[in-house]
Amino acid sequence: MKTTIEEHQAFVAVVDTGTITAAAERLGRTVSGVSRALKRLEDKLGARLLRRTTRRIALTDEGRLFLGQSRHVLEALDAAEQTITQHRGAPTGRLAINAAPVFMQHVIVPLIGAFRELYPGIELRLDTHDRIIDLLEHRADVAFRIGPLADSTLHARALGHTTLRLVASPGYLATHGMPAGAADLDRHVRLGFDAMTHLNRWPIASQTGEDLSIEPTLAASSASTLLELALAGQGIACMADYTTRGHFARGDLVEVLPGARLDRRQALYAVYYRDTAPGARVGLFLDFIAPYLPDLI
Repeated sequence: MKTTIEEHQAFVAVVDTGTITAAAERLGRTVSGVSRALKRLEDKLGARLLRRTTRRIALTDEGRLFLGQSRHVLEALDAAEQTITQHRGAPTGRLAINAAPVFMQHVIVPLIGAFRELYPGIELRLDTHDRIIDLLEHRADVAFRIGPLADSTLHARALGHTTLRLVASPGYLATHGMPAGAADLDRHVRLGFDAMTHLNRWPIASQTGEDLSIEPTLAASSASTLLELALAGQGIACMADYTTRGHFARGDLVEVLPGARLDRRQALYAVYYRDTAPGARVGLFLDFIAPYLPDLI
């Protein structure tokens, strides 16, 4: 007996969400309906795909082998549907986008209106986290990441580079003065990260010639908070260009020690699982935003 799309959807959703209850919520079905679909699939295959315990659901060896094929089935179906809807000029479906809050605010949000006008049938979900997330756990179809990539299980599309600069408000500098050099930063309020300490390396040469590692005078957990502190005249921060372009144009921020700045650029990537169903919609979104990015990042 042939397997059905409903059964494949149930299987993949349970793996991705971790529970039958969460899978049912994601699919808009009842818990009993998803459970029955899983049982039918296992009966048809004559193999146990999932091992259920009191704490979690885990893939069996057969389940791991079958998962990739099941994803391909759903991807092929989605691609077929997208071929027809795109031919008719009306792509549809859900697209969940993840990014750091400050990147979402300054780069993604300004483009959303034009994208929705062009593709009104695509249902967008925007999710923000400062820390790197698990795409499946957070049900994200595509995430934007800046800097080196560590997760080799993801496919990545390079989208450009952004430059790091030291910034402060004119009000702060009027009160405290412009630093004369890297050593002079010790007497200033340094705005930095409290947890992601690798981001506290500023593009100013230290006495050893390496990037300057700073100890924050005032620490925060997110770039968006550090940006607001800098705008409020609370100190000097190291920010990427995409966060400060508008503020520089309006005169809200100025660059600190521009002549001493080292050329430090961070790569921007879109990361995604290529074998997931929303692949066509991810491609549409990335193709749409790509021409705008050089002026935004």
